[in-house]
Amino acid sequence: MVFRKPPDGGWGWVIVLVSFFTQFLCYGSPLAVGVLYLEWLDAFGEGKGKTAWVGSLANGIGLLASPVCSICVSSFGARPVAIFSGFMVAGGLMMSSFAPNIYFLYVSYGIVVGLGCGLLYTATVTITCQYFDKRRGLALGLISTGSSVGLFIYAALQRALIELYGLDGCLLIVGALSLNILACGSLMRPLESSGSPPPEKPCVDKVPDQYFVYHEKEKTVEENISILEKGYVDEKCVNNVPDCKQDSILNKNVLSSINVNEKDTYKKKVVEQTNFCKQLAKRKWQLYLTYWKETMVLFKNKVFSALFVAILLFDIGGFPPSLLMEDVARSANINEDDYYMPLISIIGIMTTVGKLILGILADFKWVNTLYLYVTTLLMTGLALFAIPFARSYLTLAMLSGILGFLTGNWSIFPYVTTKTVGIEKLTHAYGILMFFAGLGNSLGPPIVGWFYDWTQEYDTAFYFSGFCVLLGGFLLLLAALPCWNTCTNQSSKLPPNTYSYKVASSA
Repeated sequence: MVFRKPPDGGWGWVIVLVSFFTQFLCYGSPLAVGVLYLEWLDAFGEGKGKTAWVGSLANGIGLLASPVCSICVSSFGARPVAIFSGFMVAGGLMMSSFAPNIYFLYVSYGIVVGLGCGLLYTATVTITCQYFDKRRGLALGLISTGSSVGLFIYAALQRALIELYGLDGCLLIVGALSLNILACGSLMRPLESSGSPPPEKPCVDKVPDQYFVYHEKEKTVEENISILEKGYVDEKCVNNVPDCKQDSILNKNVLSSINVNEKDTYKKKVVEQTNFCKQLAKRKWQLYLTYWKETMVLFKNKVFSALFVAILLFDIGGFPPSLLMEDVARSANINEDDYYMPLISIIGIMTTVGKLILGILADFKWVNTLYLYVTTLLMTGLALFAIPFARSYLTLAMLSGILGFLTGNWSIFPYVTTKTVGIEKLTHAYGILMFFAGLGNSLGPPIVGWFYDWTQEYDTAFYFSGFCVLLGGFLLLLAALPCWNTCTNQSSKLPPNTYSYKVASSA
């Protein structure tokens, strides 16, 4: 498939619109799962740590399976994957309404919905990047706000649906709403060049044509010869019976000589095909070795190693509030009449504001994106330490807003990654970092829930969360200090293909 130059507009704005609503519809319920978390605690009577696995899997499994999601979108295209994933998300939500126990929810809500969200995220980002080049940052920023707006709206929507129709009715209605993803996916028209000539037959490193394996419709030489011999003899016997026997003998002699030559040619081609398979396997093995060598080179960069630790610890400590803040308020015995807005909704709307403001700050030349990211980590850790001292709705709402704003640092994370490893290594490095981010998302809420099960209070849990985020921030700050660059320049040169984050005035 030949793609023409990105139009940076036109139908691309339709792609941005449908991608926004796709992320809104698929991530709304998983990000606002804290409302459902309270209902599942009451319905199944399990511990907080075990119940928290449902929401953590739904948000983390998509990141953990990001390599598989990328392969699916590359192989089948964004539109088929989006339509198929829409069925996954809607089906998983509807199946969850019939869950007899918490383990059923691990599969229906955690894995099915989570994997569908991961596929949809990859599809929306891929199709948007195909349609935009100069305005790609703006387009990606617009569609990324879909998940934050979804968190803001779905938190209040799911609470209202639970009051009206119960937990099962809420999941059925939310699942039905997710079917609108099918309409959005059908509008993700691939960017193809109209009237372009069909692509030539692909070759693998200019391997000769005789190395390619035959089509299955081509039968073996012996079968073709036997069919040809039988058809020729039958035709002669029908038209001229006296000559049937003579022609049959003559044809057998001719075809037998052809049979010997074709058999020799066939054996040669089998040998050539075997050699081609061996060369292909050797080439694939070399690609795998190269991938792991490049991965090891990335980890030789001090800043990248610190960045992977920081993102892991940040998601372990910083993600639980979006899932557990409603239960924190209930544990603090806050009167429900004082609720002006769900705390998760506050987190969602402030995350949208944080993404936009931090993204704008990252574009200023005098702002260093790495130091900006470290600042958000340190402030997040301090806000987590303050949660145990919050005993009113107002203080919890303020902390929720601060945490939501700081969680918007996801918008500058690609900037930091690019400055750390270079644009050439961005795809490779970002995939590794997203895997560890998914691991942190999956482990964070259950760990906090287990702390509550052990101590019967959230104070120790959020002290642990704050310590994790602060530790990651300090390690990243230490690795990015300018003194490391001075010492490195004086001692030895960096290995080839290794990048060092230079702390400068420009981002």
